[in-house]
Amino acid sequence: MSTIKIAIADDYAIFRDGLKVGLNQDKAMEVVLEAGNGTELLDGLAQQKVDVILMDLRMPGMDGMEATKQIKKHYEHIRIIAVTLHDEDSFVIHLMEIGAHAYLLKDANPVEIREAIYAVHLNGYYFNDLVNKALLKKIITKGNFKPTFKHKIELSERELEVLQLICDEKTAIEIGTEIFLSPRSVEGIKQRLIDKIGVRNTAGLVLFAVKNGLI
Repeated sequence: MSTIKIAIADDYAIFRDGLKVGLNQDKAMEVVLEAGNGTELLDGLAQQKVDVILMDLRMPGMDGMEATKQIKKHYEHIRIIAVTLHDEDSFVIHLMEIGAHAYLLKDANPVEIREAIYAVHLNGYYFNDLVNKALLKKIITKGNFKPTFKHKIELSERELEVLQLICDEKTAIEIGTEIFLSPRSVEGIKQRLIDKIGVRNTAGLVLFAVKNGLI
């Protein structure tokens, strides 16, 4: 079998780097393209042949959902694996319907990620328990799944504390000093808030806090 050429689309370079190191240890795989959003990915695909894409859903600019639609339209041979924090059935169903060939959570172990890559490349699809459960639920309920990043959100006391300080216009360094955390830890909590709430940036966090009476 020839080398499987892989693209990674995720707006966090540290996540891309971790995936790339792990995948490149498999001699049958090669990461040939990295992108921080859908637009960068499409630009790269115009220059580089790719077999499989590991696609994050939430990215600035063109997100993974829209990028999946565009790739399905222009590059039918490319297999897309959604890799995301969102495990809601609506996201799974919608991504599979618009063109994804597999759906993994970001905490999937390296063995499953490689297994999914091999499966979509050789057989077209990879069905894990997450996908099977969502598909079964759709069949039983005959539901019309419409995904949204705005879902029921439970924030920890620490996350609420950081959110309130963000709304006070404090920097990561100032927040860290006030609650005895490193700026890097504060940034990690901030990103977790962005992912949980389903917004794109600090302004979105503030808007969420205002709408929900948190400040």
